[in-house]
Amino acid sequence: MRHDHGDSADFGSRSVDASKRVVLLTGSELRHVYFRKVIGLSTGIRILRSYCEGFENSVRTVVEQVDPHPSDQIAHLDARARCEHDFFGAFVSLAPETSNPVALSRGAINDASHYRDILGLCPDLIGAYGCSIIREPLISAFEGRFLNVHLGLSPYYRGSGTNFQALANGEPEYVGATFMHLGAGIDKGEIIHQIRARIYPGDSPHQIGNRLIADMAVVYAAIIRRFDDLSPAPQLPPAPRPRVYRNRDFTQEATRLLYRRFATGLIDRYLAQWRERCEAAPIVTNPVLADVRVEIP
Repeated sequence: MRHDHGDSADFGSRSVDASKRVVLLTGSELRHVYFRKVIGLSTGIRILRSYCEGFENSVRTVVEQVDPHPSDQIAHLDARARCEHDFFGAFVSLAPETSNPVALSRGAINDASHYRDILGLCPDLIGAYGCSIIREPLISAFEGRFLNVHLGLSPYYRGSGTNFQALANGEPEYVGATFMHLGAGIDKGEIIHQIRARIYPGDSPHQIGNRLIADMAVVYAAIIRRFDDLSPAPQLPPAPRPRVYRNRDFTQEATRLLYRRFATGLIDRYLAQWRERCEAAPIVTNPVLADVRVEIP
């Protein structure tokens, strides 16, 4: 299965005057640094400031609080960190910093001082990825101009670690990214566009996840550039059995189940049936982003 993006990040020269002025709200993991650097170097985008939250209340911290011996989960997180370095490390080390990062503690983005600072920057758009839950009055202040990406396919899977959970449930067709207008609640808001993960024979869970993040950053940049041309996309009906996960659902049992599925041929079975399985799990495709697509041979 081949997936080709018609739109690229296009790291070229640009006219600052014609650029979309953006504030990013993100985290500080390597994947988050990769994301903001890709967006910052993309033609047609000028990042006024990136607010980068710290590692407080990380998944690792939550797991260690819930499970006194989380060896399987910790091994999974360590493998994810190594794979992130393989995917993103060289780019992050070599790419110039154009995203104007500001470090802050987890959850501090909702502080009144940051709210006033963001208003003072007068951005065209705000883009969120990997930050804590955004609260009022920031949401209302940028209503219709606040982008978010959920690493998962809403409305089927919502909450935390949804792509992990989809794989643990044996459902790779639900692994993807959902771009939406930010609204109150968990992964709620009008969906702009969705992409499904590119999956190949022999993939590990981390290769699937990191390839998806790399694709997500390119699509996110295209959405920012084309924001003024976006048209509302037909929304999906409510999922008959929506699944909502929290960090505490990242358990030893779920982790072991994930690796048993991979060891017993999950990916090969999915690739043999991917067309039918994807047709049974439709996603939102915005016509304005038709050339930023998954192309099937």
